[in-house]
Amino acid sequence: MLVGQTLSRQETRAVMLGIIEQKYNNSQVAALLMAMQARGATVDEILGLRDALLETGKYINLEDYDTLDIVGTGGDGKNTFNISTCAAFVIAGAGFRVTKHGNGGSSSVSGASNVLQLHGVKFSSDEALLRRSLEEAGICYFHAPLFAYGMKFVGPVRGELGIPTVFNLLGPLVNPCHPRNSLHGTANQGQLRLYTSIHQRIGDNYGVITSYDGYDEISLTSGFKICTNHFENVYTPVDMGLTYVRPEDIFGGRTAGDAKEIFDSVLEGTSLEAQKNVVIANAACGIGIMNPNLSMSDTVAMARESLESRRALHAFRKFVELNS
Repeated sequence: MLVGQTLSRQETRAVMLGIIEQKYNNSQVAALLMAMQARGATVDEILGLRDALLETGKYINLEDYDTLDIVGTGGDGKNTFNISTCAAFVIAGAGFRVTKHGNGGSSSVSGASNVLQLHGVKFSSDEALLRRSLEEAGICYFHAPLFAYGMKFVGPVRGELGIPTVFNLLGPLVNPCHPRNSLHGTANQGQLRLYTSIHQRIGDNYGVITSYDGYDEISLTSGFKICTNHFENVYTPVDMGLTYVRPEDIFGGRTAGDAKEIFDSVLEGTSLEAQKNVVIANAACGIGIMNPNLSMSDTVAMARESLESRRALHAFRKFVELNS
């Protein structure tokens, strides 16, 4: 690829299929990734990579359910606790179906897969089990390596480069059940615009958020922007009926065990108010994506009720029971 040159969606798909078929050596793959990183990947290029990964991955057919995925791109370097994972169980507790896609931590000590494993969860790609989990707990979980097989062919090169690449942006876009609804967090305004354009092309019901101080979720440490099919707006914590929090209040700790303790305390009702509220904020946003006719005060109230009634905790405990 020449400097400044871009690839079409079909060309990028063909290149990714070639990588998966091991037609290129590591130096060629590294050169491609560095070229894309230097100028920024285009919407067509990301869609082409996504096409190839979905085509060669494992598909889970859950089309008879209306579900939401809630996940951030990562890479914000903030090392928060597992906010979106916790919010996923709050959304499930509020009566909505969640098909969450995730992996181990990259920019934090604990990714979604880490915190679930610490509770004894065993990851599976068995469709019958995933359906049962979705039906009985309101949520199922896709551990990315079990589904996006093609990612392993760029893993060694990404590790050697040691810098973010276009593949850091792909994780949230390759959910194996292709959910109709998604809430994706991005680490900056550029990523928010890119993701919004991608979702417009995909044609799903989406929300893309970023906090103004660089979190890939609603952090309540600053205002945030959200773009959806229906509107584009800027909000502050006060607009949600909540208060600003300090970065240290939502810090995930030094170990995955620390993050697990915070995660548990939120669901069990013993956390700091700030930790509880940041989960409520993100869950409320997810509920709003699922039902755009609700007001923000309605969605915040629904998220709060899911937590305080312990229905979110019940959804989590049922999920662990089914998946251990």
